[in-house]
Amino acid sequence: MTGPREQFRPTDHDNDHFIMTTVVGSYPKPKWLHRTRDLYEDDDANFEDRHFEEAKDDAARLITREHEQSGLDVVVDGEMRRNEMVEYFAGRIDGYEFNGPVKVWGHNYFDKPSVVDEVTYGEEWLVSEYEFTSDVATRPVKVPITGPYTLASWSFNEAYDSEEALAYDLADLVNEEIEALVDAGARYIQIDEPALATTPDDHAIVGECLDRIADDVPEDVRLGLHVCYGDYSRIYPEMLDFPVHEFDLELANGDYEQIDIFTDTEFTEDFAMGAVDAHVAEVEPVEQIKENILHGLEVVPPERLTISPDCGLKLLPREVAYGKMENMVQATREIEAELDAGEIDLDAPAARADD
Repeated sequence: MTGPREQFRPTDHDNDHFIMTTVVGSYPKPKWLHRTRDLYEDDDANFEDRHFEEAKDDAARLITREHEQSGLDVVVDGEMRRNEMVEYFAGRIDGYEFNGPVKVWGHNYFDKPSVVDEVTYGEEWLVSEYEFTSDVATRPVKVPITGPYTLASWSFNEAYDSEEALAYDLADLVNEEIEALVDAGARYIQIDEPALATTPDDHAIVGECLDRIADDVPEDVRLGLHVCYGDYSRIYPEMLDFPVHEFDLELANGDYEQIDIFTDTEFTEDFAMGAVDAHVAEVEPVEQIKENILHGLEVVPPERLTISPDCGLKLLPREVAYGKMENMVQATREIEAELDAGEIDLDAPAARADD
């Protein structure tokens, strides 16, 4: 698919080349929002719904503007209203219920939901969030949404004959939500499927899910797929058949050891690549990020490259998350300027800048 990308180029963009910058989704919440949630969930605190909603509005407004201040071309609200990428959606889908948290790693717990009945679309998931963010933002807004394969894989299945059947029903619900988002004005939607590259041969199930998700979505709406935590050789090049414009992949954390997977067979879609590591609480220098971006130019030309962090940044200190975004944008703009000046040889094996 030829992605509708130019609509996201800023009107005041200084360089002829345009490498789009964005974030995957989640971002550190202000400490006061965590304290507000604690008060809201405390039965003895008598903290009203309207006060909690106001706090989430304030946080969403703050982080959206923080993303714009860093220079990102496409922003999100940092998922300020979402508690977790599966739990948030399961709480809005009829057929799910919660029975308490389960331990996932270390001292981290996840309120893993159970599917106890046929899943159905009960209430809108993200339309209000998108409308609020787009009213606040002066730049284009991307909407991340957890994909059906991950929603199925990271839930207890007590109602369906197979996880595959559950994923297909969930895909139909995601399609319904995307149609509502498109009607509200959304033009950039990212499907998050972190579970995809962790299980061999399930790319066929995800492909069918994406076919259902993309059904009747207008061509001017950009669809992206975010994948992380896995072996990409399990899904590449088969994933190129998925009906999306862009693939957003975690690569910085693995020091780009998997980059050759995408150069052995031509990468025919847009490539969104992690250029900063979401798992390291240090801000990478601009020069290091520029070297990382050059890996992306080994895979696709500049007009099909998007630069983002590896994954959501919510587990980092907020000042570190901001520093990563700011340096990532600066590095991207410098690479664009060097491309304009002919200082980068795109035909070189590693697309390295001339000395």
